[in-house]
Amino acid sequence: MSDLGWILQRLDGLAILDILLVSIVFFLVLLLMRATQAIPLLRGVFVLITVGLLLGSLSQLPTFGLVVRSAIPALLVAIPVIFQPELRRALERLGRFNEVLVQPRRNEIEAQVRVISDAVQRLAAHRYGALIVLERDTGLQGLIDTGVKLDARLSAELLLTIFHPNTPLHDGGVIVRQGRIAAAACVLPLTTSHIDDYHMGLRHRAGIGVTEGADAVAIIVSEERGTTSIAHEGRLIFAVETDRLEGALIEFLQPGLGLRRAGMWPAARFRSRGR
Repeated sequence: MSDLGWILQRLDGLAILDILLVSIVFFLVLLLMRATQAIPLLRGVFVLITVGLLLGSLSQLPTFGLVVRSAIPALLVAIPVIFQPELRRALERLGRFNEVLVQPRRNEIEAQVRVISDAVQRLAAHRYGALIVLERDTGLQGLIDTGVKLDARLSAELLLTIFHPNTPLHDGGVIVRQGRIAAAACVLPLTTSHIDDYHMGLRHRAGIGVTEGADAVAIIVSEERGTTSIAHEGRLIFAVETDRLEGALIEFLQPGLGLRRAGMWPAARFRSRGR
């Protein structure tokens, strides 16, 4: 009790502010790493350091203790390399001030999503494979340059024409920028993450891959199954039901707006795969 009283006596306003700021920093770090590969990696590093320190503290194991004390600084240097994708994504999120300050108009988002949803449902009905990428804050100009530039008005008929198996543009992805089709037949990066489901083809892997390094949203139509999936932040929402497709897309493009639509579920409740 005397120690507790001594601590309370030293707990002034600055000390409380100090503790609060440290807590906020840890909370934000864990929030940014949530649902990423960083969580199991972080657990592994924590377990390794804890076990190493416990065994190294034993006086009967002086050599092992020396090795552990020498390895910990090297491990701390390696952490930025191990968590490079997560750190890059966290910095990108911190730099997206316009997501908070400037939001697209609701009517524009809903109109764009309706066109894409209509096209995707018709593509799935015909079993036409498709990959549509919606650009957000992170620019995709490098990927647009790999395809055929169109700069055409977004329409369901144009998307159906592009992804028809007999057209020269059906291979690759379509990138939509500010409500217009910027380019077709774009070459997209494949995900480097391990995917257990061997049924996932190149379209699904490319959809996941393009969202790992950008805040884009990718819609994938399976040619074999006729199902529609959504990729976002390196995760794949597999086989999204038709009546919930619009709500999921709106929720990704403008969080909070899709949840207010009747009958729609938040994206977190869909079955996810990938990262």
